[in-house]
Amino acid sequence: MKITPEFLNKYNKTGPRYTSYPPATSFSTKFTTADFIPAVIKSNAQYPESISIYIHIPFCPQLCHFCGCNTTAFESAAKIRRYINCVLKEIDTVAQHIDKSRKVSQIHWGGGTPNSINFDYLAEITEKIKSLFQFTENPEIAIECSPAYLTMEEIDRLAVIGFNRVSMGIQDFNPEVLKAINRRPPKFPIEQVMERLRQNNFKGINLDLVYGLPLQTLESFKQNVEKAISLSPDRIVTFSYAHVPWVNPNQKKMDENHMAGPEEKLQMLLAGYEIMTSKGYEAIGMDHFAKPTDNLAIAKHNKNLHRNFQGYCTRETTGQVYAFGTSSISQLWGTYAQNIKNLHHYMDAIEATGLATERGYSLTNEEIIIREVINQVMCNGYLNFEEIAQHLKCSAGEIIAVTGYHPSKLDPFIEDGLVEIIDNNIHVSADGMFVVRNIAMLFDPFLGSTDSQFSKTV
Repeated sequence: MKITPEFLNKYNKTGPRYTSYPPATSFSTKFTTADFIPAVIKSNAQYPESISIYIHIPFCPQLCHFCGCNTTAFESAAKIRRYINCVLKEIDTVAQHIDKSRKVSQIHWGGGTPNSINFDYLAEITEKIKSLFQFTENPEIAIECSPAYLTMEEIDRLAVIGFNRVSMGIQDFNPEVLKAINRRPPKFPIEQVMERLRQNNFKGINLDLVYGLPLQTLESFKQNVEKAISLSPDRIVTFSYAHVPWVNPNQKKMDENHMAGPEEKLQMLLAGYEIMTSKGYEAIGMDHFAKPTDNLAIAKHNKNLHRNFQGYCTRETTGQVYAFGTSSISQLWGTYAQNIKNLHHYMDAIEATGLATERGYSLTNEEIIIREVINQVMCNGYLNFEEIAQHLKCSAGEIIAVTGYHPSKLDPFIEDGLVEIIDNNIHVSADGMFVVRNIAMLFDPFLGSTDSQFSKTV
């Protein structure tokens, strides 16, 4: 089937992104610091054994108008130093409850703009983690970077500190578009940045693009994709810009009259897909593209692709996530715990107690089953009830009962060539991955039982 904007509109309804299950909209302030430490202790005997660590750096030299991240403009060097001290203290507090025989397989730095602060702070936190934990043989240590604040010498320093993967927030190669969203252009030509990263043996380089920004057109976005491909990154990510000024007032500073409408955005989505897959990149989930040699592409073929708040990842590298810093979310086997979003309140809480949990959620056994099913559908486009039953030590019948699954629910997707059922296993087609959120929603029996508002699924 040839996917068209008209066809996608048929499925373009509201629904959860399923970055987590239940979605973050279900988190409750009834979950406090008193609940978090027992959850950490319990996680030592839960799956997976390995540890993923997330560090949130909530500072930017200049705030982009489109961005919805939890960040703040630089105020003072003293405040950044205070924040780093708090992250160090939080790591110390939580680490004492984690079994030291477990190993760190992944560290991810996000923000904000992590590469805009003094790199001595990156080294200080990294050394703290190394002093407290063992590492797997080939851990993934990744950082999100803005090329506007990245020099050649700093790339060298990242490698010395231990980073081996970088996600470059390009957003758009056109200086006029960057100006319209209040984003600075790269400090050095992106070709030089890519070359320096490769000279430092980074095993993974991502380029992030956003479509739907002011002044973008279908043709200009195609040029962005072609430019990204010419740089030959390991992964390219195409994010859809969500214009929600009632949630993010900063977006009111952009001219809506110069933004692509829904139809043109769908055309951008399809054009990006067609160009990248025709040039050898494999589609990963909803918005990622990777070279066939990349770990994500290999995991996809092995049906071992996974997903968390930091993006797509592999089962091999992803552990239970212990997150540090304001607004960061820990993702344990049976628990989600999010830190205080307000920067000053976070620091006050950490300085007082070493912890700053603001809200969270404890999953029931039924919700864990639903999460695993939805994760398989969303990431791997595949569902084998027997395999999940073996993993969760339950029966396939229990999984079917908990999710409320019946083959007839898939009939509309089967008729449109988006899903096949082969030997009772569900296979989502390449076209079906465009609307995989809609398919995953069929396995969520609690959808519609809350007042939560969600984004469009395409």
